[in-house]
Amino acid sequence: MKNRILSTAFLILITLFTSCKKEKEECQLDEDILKADIGLNIVRLERDFFSASKAEEFSYLFENHPYFAEKYLLADTYPSKEQLAAELLATHRDTLMRELFDEVMIHYPDIKGLETDLTNAFKYIKHYFPEFKVPKVYTFVSGFSSDLYIDEEMIVIGLDYFLPADHRFQAPDLPEYIAKRYEAKYIVPMIVTAISSVYNKTDLKQNSLVAEMIYYGKAYHFTKAILPCTPDEYIIGYSSEEVAACFDNEVLIWSYFVENDLLFETNPFEIRKYTGEAPSTVEISPDAPGRVGRWLGWNIVDDYQFNNDVQLRELMEESDTEKIFKLSGYKPRP
Repeated sequence: MKNRILSTAFLILITLFTSCKKEKEECQLDEDILKADIGLNIVRLERDFFSASKAEEFSYLFENHPYFAEKYLLADTYPSKEQLAAELLATHRDTLMRELFDEVMIHYPDIKGLETDLTNAFKYIKHYFPEFKVPKVYTFVSGFSSDLYIDEEMIVIGLDYFLPADHRFQAPDLPEYIAKRYEAKYIVPMIVTAISSVYNKTDLKQNSLVAEMIYYGKAYHFTKAILPCTPDEYIIGYSSEEVAACFDNEVLIWSYFVENDLLFETNPFEIRKYTGEAPSTVEISPDAPGRVGRWLGWNIVDDYQFNNDVQLRELMEESDTEKIFKLSGYKPRP
């Protein structure tokens, strides 16, 4: 009966939201932070690789981009670079791969906007974490084999994954509820959220649902701090309607977690119901979006930061999730 009531509430509030959207305040980035010079230049490797007409031409590309060849193309797993070059040439001559490359070039004729947004994000990271080293950034067409490759030295963006949601080319291994997040506006938030893991010292050995919620909450809080003008939906991967409905149902969501003694649950299968990828969190309501535990963890972390006047670095370095939870003073907004 409780789930039926929650489901009805979600449905009603989503309907109300679609007929009465709140106006968003205009956001401005910090000009002092943007003054920093980090010298980012995104290299469009898909152009070079797809224009190669002979296997020998790949040797030049391997020599110019050795780290890309080693880490992304896994050159060391081939008997020789000549064999890797031959396989790449054959793949890039494939009709469907050529069509995919052409479609990427149509939808991404230039990447100035992406480069600007990523540059600004790196400036913000550098501001909060001066030790951050700006990685090399490449775009590529992977044939749906890799969406984002990220390490401390290099980022590779598989632009074929980020074609419009209604495009005829779609990643075959992504369910629809995940595929809808693979559009251009999600690229930079995805990258920043991934980078957050370098600074996120959450102790997951505490092995509870609230610990995992706070881990993700810190990741989203970090991303919002680095991308203050990015709407929440692009950070967490909900629609704007889902974000609004979650806030409108925050009391109901929190009540469900408390009344069912879920916060200190340690069963990984139970934890996954509330933080794992899913089209919905059916345990709460069929209309509640998936990963709602992550969203709730974001609110807890926000309250911890606000109520304790904690700076971003200090927040990310705090490993004690129970401390964050207790000192957050979290209460759902009525």
